[in-house]
Amino acid sequence: MKLWVVLCLALVWVELQNGSCQQVKRRKDVGENRIRPGGKRVKMRHPKLKDVGVKGQSLLTQVLDKGRFVRLNPTTSLTPGKNIELRCKGNSIGWSYPKYLDTFNDSRLSIKQSDKYSQLILTSPSAADTGPYSCWVVVCDGTECDKDNERTYVSYVYFTDKENLFVPSAIHFEIVYLRPDRPAEVPCRVTDPNAKVSLHREVPAEEIAANATQVTYDPTKGFVIQNPSPEHQGVFYCKAVTRGNPQISTKYQLLYVEVPSGPPFVSLEVSPESVRGGDNVNVTCTVLGEPEEEVGFTWTYPGQDNRPVHIQTSWRLVNRGTGHTTRVSQSVMTVNDLETIDFGNYICKAKNQHGETIVKTNLISR
Repeated sequence: MKLWVVLCLALVWVELQNGSCQQVKRRKDVGENRIRPGGKRVKMRHPKLKDVGVKGQSLLTQVLDKGRFVRLNPTTSLTPGKNIELRCKGNSIGWSYPKYLDTFNDSRLSIKQSDKYSQLILTSPSAADTGPYSCWVVVCDGTECDKDNERTYVSYVYFTDKENLFVPSAIHFEIVYLRPDRPAEVPCRVTDPNAKVSLHREVPAEEIAANATQVTYDPTKGFVIQNPSPEHQGVFYCKAVTRGNPQISTKYQLLYVEVPSGPPFVSLEVSPESVRGGDNVNVTCTVLGEPEEEVGFTWTYPGQDNRPVHIQTSWRLVNRGTGHTTRVSQSVMTVNDLETIDFGNYICKAKNQHGETIVKTNLISR
């Protein structure tokens, strides 16, 4: 009987020991080392903050010497004259850059797309190339493609040039239109974000103080007039100073605009008012609009495709009262030696970016 009790106690002690060993082994498995089913021992990696993808993190990078890369900040200052190469990850990438590079079809700019990234190269950059450079992922659904706004990356690049503190312009006397319903920009952008810039009126000679409300300054835009009025018109220039060296910008003519935005306001006039066969006649289509707003004209007339006519289109700026400027656009159709086929309805269609307006007049023989 005693022997049986001893044996039972011995078995219990062995089980307790085995349980403790298994418990220790399980704790070890949960630790750094783990045996995969294939028998290979690997070290577990706990995720670090830098390995986790951050939404909005820029994929726009600059390629440096010896294959090094650096991600561009929202603003970047570079040295003019040294070629730059920008890359954006993705197999379908769109780019934007200062508009004038497209306007002049600049051969210094090239873009190439590979399987994994798109590459923008600008050779011999100068102060004039200062501006925003951005890339974005293009997403396609069948034949329709669109810009992925959540994966768009931009950097404003300054090509700092001590000889050109202001971004050069092809226009030496620019016109800035002031509208009461929107801010106006005097676009004296600088190539050095640390330059001290001021706005000046020529007559009467005075400096326009920048503040946080009415007039503000942004080196990527210039001076912004928040609520333009007729008092702000005149000839202005900007002055920049860095390291004690002052420079003067191009001049800006600020004009106050009277006509609000909208489809063209059109009038149609026949001269002379009374005609008969064999006479010459002018039909004039006139549009009053914003100073920089282009207008397109289309004509429909009785002798179309059968009778030769002469059409001349022009525009001019007109001051309408104190401080008000309007653009007058005209299309004049001239019909010589009127015939029976020329009498009837003359229709003018004027179109701008806001819409179109159609007017007509009936030409009859006296």
